[in-house]
This record gives sequence, C-alpha cells and structure tokens, in this order.
Amino acid sequence: MKPISYLITEGKLTKKNFQTESEKVLRIIRIAVEVGISLIQIREKNLSARFLLDLTKKVVEMRGKSQTKILLNDRVDIAVLAGADGVHLPSTSIPTEVIRRHFPKPFLIGVSCHDYLECENAMKAGADFVTFGPVFSTPGKGFPKGLQALSDVAEKLKPFPVLGLGGITQQNYQDVLKVCGGFAAIRFLNDEENLKNYAESLHDNCRA
Repeated sequence: MKPISYLITEGKLTKKNFQTESEKVLRIIRIAVEVGISLIQIREKNLSARFLLDLTKKVVEMRGKSQTKILLNDRVDIAVLAGADGVHLPSTSIPTEVIRRHFPKPFLIGVSCHDYLECENAMKAGADFVTFGPVFSTPGKGFPKGLQALSDVAEKLKPFPVLGLGGITQQNYQDVLKVCGGFAAIRFLNDEENLKNYAESLHDNCRA
C-alpha cells in the first residue's frame, strides 16, 4: 500500500507579506499535488480569516480532481466555507468527538498527538488519522520520542493510520515508513527538490 505523505505549510504568511509570499506557498502546493502527496495541511496561524479563506479556496481549486486531500489547521468554519476536505486539530483544539458529531465522514479529521493515550483517544473519538511526535529532534518541539515509540503506537493501533512527525528528513523518512503508515513534514516537504525526489523514490519502489 502507498504510504501516506502529509505536507504541512510553514506558517510564515502574514497580512503584510500575503501578496508576495502566498504565491510561493501555492507553487509548492501545486508541485505537491502534481507528484501525488496524499494530504496537505494549510497551517497559517498568522493570517486573518479573510486571507485564510482566500488562500484555502485557491488551494482547493488548484487541487482539482486529484487524489490529494486538503485540510485546514483548526479552523473548521473556514474549511467548510472553502470546500476543503477536513481539518487538523492541535492538542488544544475543540474535542475531536464534537467535530465528528457535526461533520460526519467523509469530512477528514487529523489530530496531533504526543503519546499512546492521546492517539487512542483520538481514534475512538472519530479521527481519521493522527500525527505522533516529535519522532526526531526538531526546534521548539521538546524531547524526541524516537522511532521505537512511534513503532509501538502504530503497532498497537493497527490498522488505524499513525503518521510520524518531527525532524523528518531525506535521510530518515524511509526509516519512519518501515514502522508506520506514513509521515508528516514541514521543512522536508516544503522543498521542490525534496518533493520530486520523494515522488521518484515511491515510483521506483512500486516498480521494484
């Protein structure tokens, strides 16, 4: 089965730089859609609702009929208005079960988790997948959990999708894919060359 790849935008957009920098974000997203990235999360916390809605609408239109799913960080209201596929809930967000009660499947819900109990609770509450991390060392995200912890959680919750997050790079993403169903990344996947190399490696693996 093809692993789940999850691009999370860098969160650098503001009202002041929106006109100049949003095109760079859209360019990366366009490439991600073209190479078949599974999920894209728009995580631009510094944008006003108006700018966030505008950006999300453009991304949804760009996605077109491809298989890539578009999620919005936390803002269910804007996700629905823009026609996105779902939301990603941080640990401080509205409880998963509340969102699921009002937005049944196929509306997607991803949840950020940091231990087994959080992952299990999210699954039971109706989430479609969780991110678990940080797997490796990454700035400002605390002590890394490590591959073994990721492997343990993913194994216990099979076949529920657990995605590794945190410090994912060209050098270690394949190690992550050996122990769980996919990975999420900010720095690694917000790079045109990395996106193309990752897509090529998947293609090679499918042919092998």
